[in-house]
Amino acid sequence: MGLLDGKVAFIFGIANHRSIAWGIAKELHAHGATIAISIFNEDMRRRVAPLAEEIGCDFIEECDVNNDDEIDAVFEKFKDRYGKLDILVHSIAYAPREALGGRFIDIKREDFKLTMESSAYSLIALAKRAEPLMTEGGSVMSMTYFAAEKYIPDYNAMAIAKSALESCTRYMAVDMGANKIRVNAISAGPLKTLAAAGIPGFKALLKHFDAVTPLGEAITIEDVGKTAVYLASDLSKMVTGEVIYVDSGYQVLGITTPRDEM
Repeated sequence: MGLLDGKVAFIFGIANHRSIAWGIAKELHAHGATIAISIFNEDMRRRVAPLAEEIGCDFIEECDVNNDDEIDAVFEKFKDRYGKLDILVHSIAYAPREALGGRFIDIKREDFKLTMESSAYSLIALAKRAEPLMTEGGSVMSMTYFAAEKYIPDYNAMAIAKSALESCTRYMAVDMGANKIRVNAISAGPLKTLAAAGIPGFKALLKHFDAVTPLGEAITIEDVGKTAVYLASDLSKMVTGEVIYVDSGYQVLGITTPRDEM
C-alpha cells in the first residue's frame, strides 16, 4: 500500500521534465496518488503530455491563474471528473524579465504587480476553489525560495513575491485549518528549472551551492518530491503553516565561503 492510495492531487506548474512540479508529480504518483495537471497554455501541452503519460494522467487542462473565469472553469472540469480533491500543488512563479536584475528600486509598478499576482495571489485564488472539494481535509503546498527572507542578487521582485507567498501560507493555514486543510510551503535550493533560467547570475549561484552546503551536494526535483509526499500524506497530519527547507542545509549558514578556502 502507498502512503497516498486513494488520494487525488491537482498540480499546477509543470512546464517540462526539469520542473519542480514534475518531480512532485512523479513522487506523489509513486506513492499511489491519482494525478491531474493544469498547464498555463496549449503551447506547453507537447512537453507535458508525454510526462503525464508516464504517470497515467489523462487530465491536462489549460488555465491562466491570473484569470478567475479560467480558474473557475478548470476546477469545474476537475470536479466533474474526480468529485473530490485531497492535494493541491502550486508550483507557479512568473516575473517579467525587467523585474529581475538591475537595481531593485527601479522596478516598474506594473511589473511588480504582475509578479505578485502571478506568483503569490494565484495561491489564494487556487486554494479558494480547492477548499470546497477537500471535503475530508487535505493538503495545499506551494514552492518558495530562500530569497523570501534574505537578499539574493538579482531576485528582486520575485523575492518579494516569495515573501508574500510565505505570509499567505500562514494566514491560509489558520483560515483553512477549520476544515482540516493543511497549508505549507517548500523552500527548495537552486535547481535548473525553466523559471530559474531567467534569473541573472543563477548559474554562478548553482555552481558554488554544493561546495558550501552542510550536506555537500546539490538537490534534485526528486528530493523536493519526497518532501511533498510527506506534506501530502498523513505523516504530516498535524503540520501546517510551515516553510520546510529542502536545500542541503544552506539556510543555516552565516557565511558561504567553502570550508577549504577558510
